[in-house]
Amino acid sequence: MVELVNDYLEGGLAAGERARFEAHLSVCDPCTTYLAQVRETIRLAGRLTEESVPSEVRDELLRAFRSWKDA
Repeated sequence: MVELVNDYLEGGLAAGERARFEAHLSVCDPCTTYLAQVRETIRLAGRLTEESVPSEVRDELLRAFRSWKDA
């Protein structure tokens, strides 16, 4: 689901896949909520500067992202 949402937000789905995903969203509240949360996370993260994030937090986030990518 995470990859599908990422592809959707990045415009990486073919037209048919996008239509199926949007049809699913129209009937699935949990997925619609998840998509909204991802959009809000992206919006808020875009406001951060490197200086505003303590190095320990940055390092922990990078570890988490890398472990998700490797999973």
